[in-house]
This record gives sequence, C-alpha cells and structure tokens, in this order.
Amino acid sequence: MIYMVPSHPLVSEGACAELARTIDECISEGRLHLILDLELVSLIGGAAMEIMLDANARLSHLGGSLKFVNPTSLVKDILIATGLGDPASFVGNSFGGLHSIGSHYVQPSTVKLGDILLDMGLVTQKQLDEIMLIQARTHKRMGVILVESGILSEADRLAALARQMGIPYIPLRIGLFESVATALMPKELARRLEVLPMFKIHKTLTLATSDPQAIPLLDEVQEMTGCKLQLVLAGREEILKYQIEAYSGNEFIPEMVENMATDIELVTREQTDHSKIDEMAGGSPVINFVNGLIQRAVRDGASDIHIESGRTRSYVRFRIDGILYEVTASRSDLHPAIVSRLKVMANLDIAERRLPQDGRMQVVTQGRSIDLRFSSLPGIYGEKVVLRVLDKNQSILDVERLGMSPVNLAVLKKLLARSHGLILVTGPTGSGKTTTLYASVNHLKSVEKNIVTIEDPVEYQIDMINQNQVNEAIGLPFSKMLKHVLRQDPDIIMVGEIRDRDTAEIAVQAALTGHLVLSTLHTNNAIGALSRMMDMGVEPYLLSSALAGVVAQRLVRGVCPDCKTSYLPPPELVARYQWPENARLARGRGCSTCYDSGYRGRLGIHEIIEASEGLQRLMAKNPSKDELLSFSHSAGYPTLFDDGLQHVLKGQTTLEEVARVTQEE
Repeated sequence: MIYMVPSHPLVSEGACAELARTIDECISEGRLHLILDLELVSLIGGAAMEIMLDANARLSHLGGSLKFVNPTSLVKDILIATGLGDPASFVGNSFGGLHSIGSHYVQPSTVKLGDILLDMGLVTQKQLDEIMLIQARTHKRMGVILVESGILSEADRLAALARQMGIPYIPLRIGLFESVATALMPKELARRLEVLPMFKIHKTLTLATSDPQAIPLLDEVQEMTGCKLQLVLAGREEILKYQIEAYSGNEFIPEMVENMATDIELVTREQTDHSKIDEMAGGSPVINFVNGLIQRAVRDGASDIHIESGRTRSYVRFRIDGILYEVTASRSDLHPAIVSRLKVMANLDIAERRLPQDGRMQVVTQGRSIDLRFSSLPGIYGEKVVLRVLDKNQSILDVERLGMSPVNLAVLKKLLARSHGLILVTGPTGSGKTTTLYASVNHLKSVEKNIVTIEDPVEYQIDMINQNQVNEAIGLPFSKMLKHVLRQDPDIIMVGEIRDRDTAEIAVQAALTGHLVLSTLHTNNAIGALSRMMDMGVEPYLLSSALAGVVAQRLVRGVCPDCKTSYLPPPELVARYQWPENARLARGRGCSTCYDSGYRGRLGIHEIIEASEGLQRLMAKNPSKDELLSFSHSAGYPTLFDDGLQHVLKGQTTLEEVARVTQEE
C-alpha cells in the first residue's frame, strides 16, 4: 500500500502531469494499492479528477485500487459535488474510495419534506401543523413558508430538500467552479436558466441548480453542452451571486483560496469586499462610478440618491435638505450595469428586472459606517433605484439638539417626565418625526426603566432599549406586536406609527394602564392628530383621558452660512408680523457648497399642545375638527408658522421657506 502526498493544488498542467507520472510509475512497478493523501491539497480541478478516475479504472482492472484520505473541507465538497466521493466516506479518518460518476446515485425519497424536517429535528410537530394551515391558505411551498416565518434557515431548507431529492447540497464558494466548465455555457444562458457550471470530468458536467425538477431547462443545458449532468443543489441567490464571479474572466490563484467554515452568517457588512469603498482601487468603471456616487452623497449630506433612466441618458439626483438636485448624467446603456452593481451590494436578485425589490447594504466611507436602503421600481426605460442614506454619525439622539425653542423644549421635557399617557408626534413624510421619537427615547433611557420599541424598520440602534421590528409578511403587524409587548412589563413603549384602529386602541389602552406611549401620525398639525385618532374609531372619552400631548413639526432649510447676507425687511412685513423696527433678516446668495440654492442644512419648527383640562373636556364630547381648531386658536397655542417666524427673525431661515413648508402666506 503506497502513500502519495501531493503538496500543491492539483489544478495546473504541471501538477496534473506529475500526478499522472507518479501513478504510472507505481503501476509499472506492480504497486497497485495507492492511497492519495489530500491534506496539503487546497484545490483540485477537473483535469486531476479525470486522471484519478482513469487510474482507478486501470488499478481495478489489475486487482488494485486508488483511495484517498484527509481531504480539506473544499476538496471534500468538490469530490461530493462531482460524484467522485460518497459523503459516508468522510466520516472519521476512513479511506475514501473513488466512484465512477453517478455510480452511487441516491434515489429520490418518497418521504414528504415535513417528515424529513421532523426527522432532522429542524421543526416540531406543532410548527408543522401551523405551517400546513398557512400552506393551505397561501398555496406556497412548505419550505418557503418555513424560511419566511423564521423557523428554518435557507441552508437547512436546502439540506432537507437535498435529502428528499437524493442529490448533494453544497454551499457555493470560490473554488467550487472552474473556467473550463463555465466556458461550456454562455453567460446569458446560465443567467436565464439560473444555473452554474462547476466542473467538467470527461463527458459529465457538474451543474449547480436551485430547481432540480426543472427537466426542460436541464435538457436544454445537456443539448447545449453535449454533456451528461451531475446535479448539485444550491440556493438561487448563491447561484446568481457566483455567476458574476465565474463569468468575470478573473482567474483565482489556488494558493489564495481559503478553506474556511461555511456554516457562518454574515452579520457585519463592513467585512465584505465591496463595503470599504474608499479602499477599492482599480475596479471596473461601473464599480468606481457607484462608489463615487455614494462618497459624494455622504460628503454632501444627501438623504436619498435617485438613479433613473431616460430615453437617451441615465440621470442621478441627490435629495439634499428635502430638495432634489441633478448631480450627473451618463449613457443610458450603462444604467443596467449600475443597477446590477447596486443589487450585488444589497444581495438581491440581479436577474429579476420585472418586479420591485427592496434591500439594504452597509458601507464604510470617509471613516464612517453608512447604512443604505435600496429600492428598485421597473419603468418604461429601465429600473429606477432610490438609495436612502442613513448616516448614524449625523443622527440627532438628543432632545437638546432638535432645534426647539426654549419654551417648546420645556413643554416636551415636561411631557416626557410623565409616568403614563400618550404622546403623539405628527407631520408629513420626511418631517423628522422618527428623529424626535429616537431623541425622546434616548432622553428617557435608564437602567430603572424597561423601554420597548416597535418599528418598521429599526433605523438606529440604541443601547439599553429593546427594539423590535414588525413583519407583515408573517402576520406580525404593529397591533399584534404591541399586544405581545404589553406582556413584557414595559414602562415606556415607542410605536413607530399608528396606522390602523387596532393599533390606536391598544396604544390608548396602554397609556390608560400606566404606560408612557410615544408614537407618530401623519397629520398636518397638532390638533389634527386628535381628529385622526377619533376618525380611526378610538372612543373620545378614552382618548381624552389617555392623551398627554401632541407635537407637530416640519423641517425647514437653513440659510447657507457660506453665502449668507442680511437685509432689512419691507415695512409692511414688519407691521404685519409685529417685528422690531430694527429687525434684520437673512438669506443666501447661492454658492457652490449649497448648489446655488442659498440654503444648507435643516432645522425643525414645532407646535406643541399639552392636554389641558379644557381640551380633555372638549374631546370627551366628540368635537368636530372645526371645534378643535377654534379651541386651539382661543387657547392661544403657538402654531408651526409662529415658531417658524421666530427662526426667521433669528436669521436661521427665510420667510419664504417657512411659508413653503407650512402652506401659509
């Protein structure tokens, strides 16, 4: 019995020739029982496996054998994927025997997937019964429902499916495919069929697929390549991801292929190659273009990046301080490549262009960690992509920095100091409601208090706060989550948004039973929040008892400090708003740093109504919106416009800007 110990990857022509020569010498000397020790072999290619198969056939004919031992993790997966190795051979330190391809084919199991999952200990009978009820209602595949509900990981689903189908499941990674195999199939065909050629051994092609039952597609591959197929089960997203690597034209140096554990999950996107965009040099023009856009957006303080295709040009616009500015344009034929690059970064399906997609990514640029939310929408000239930029470094988590006037800040702190009650923050989309909620929760956090949030999605993570995300897809909306949160012994509850009657009623009940509840509503002013809650079906007498106060807010653009000038307002404005005669206002001339707008940065204007006894008595009578407005005016509550005028008088913004966001003349 002769041991052969190759010390190099078996992929190059020289290494394969040396292997063949060594085996020939052993056979010529009558040494017919060979052991191939693969401990030092980091990678093995199709040519070397052909040599091993041919040698095994010769040795078997002469009464000998070729066995292997100690394969690395990657080499073991290659042997299993190609059918040359039986998984049972790799238990302990036993010697593995080479199989002819397909000789140990496992018949598909007749056992149902649910029973296999039970046998594998991945689900309980109770979970299975619940999933079967959902399946009867939705007609989705059981495995898909289990993954969507979070009971099963995608890897476990594929492992169970592989056991049912009788084919191996191998998590894809670099080294599990080679250019000789991918050259057999055009890139466009591989993407359309969602398959990945892995290895070619004689007339057999090892092929990764996520749907081994798609017989017509597999027949098309056989006809195209002229090869028999050895199937490997892999995740669809994995296949599409590694198609990009396989067809990139880059050859991977075997010494650089690491045999790392595959049973880990990526939890920090900073560790991926594409995340540290400042360190990527010499990349493709599309990669550099996308990286440059993100860097510029972060530098300019953009909240959103819009990438859209027209008839002849692809346009990029940044939303800065609530206003869109066009920053660049490129050829329309580059647009699909730009979108695909962003989908790769967000781990989305690059082949799906007909349906909207949502995802997220994290990048590190300029020494800061930036979260980007990806959203695509198909249009007549191609997909439009919007990236929401969430810069944690720019987040305001301090009520002192919200820009409130001293009077409003004192009222807000008084409301937050209450032990129970409902505090509502209102305003349209993009008015900073979530920022105010986060700042309030951060102000309240304490070791002595149990603070629980219900959000969609969780935008910023705060220490010592129990943050939870709703999931409509699995039947976990705000209302249901709120019911469960109330059993968690909370002191303070933050509900991201009150959207329906159930959530509104539970929030009011929670406020009445000794909890401080903070939430948001989409209304134009503070008094309108009360009408909206009653319109949702909340009983007026309950709302009057639960309400602590309402904060309405808007964001106005501040005057650009680089081009700021002062001027005397017209006498009619001074008289109209009762300003001092020596009042001076400010405006920006427009410069390169503010995109010639005269504005840079934003600040909040606020309107706060505290639930007084008079207001509570009025609400208990189920008043109309007009009656509430009349009460607000008679009580002398300062309006959003009034607060905005104070900022105008201080030279922080302009009268035109305040009028724009408050819709007042």
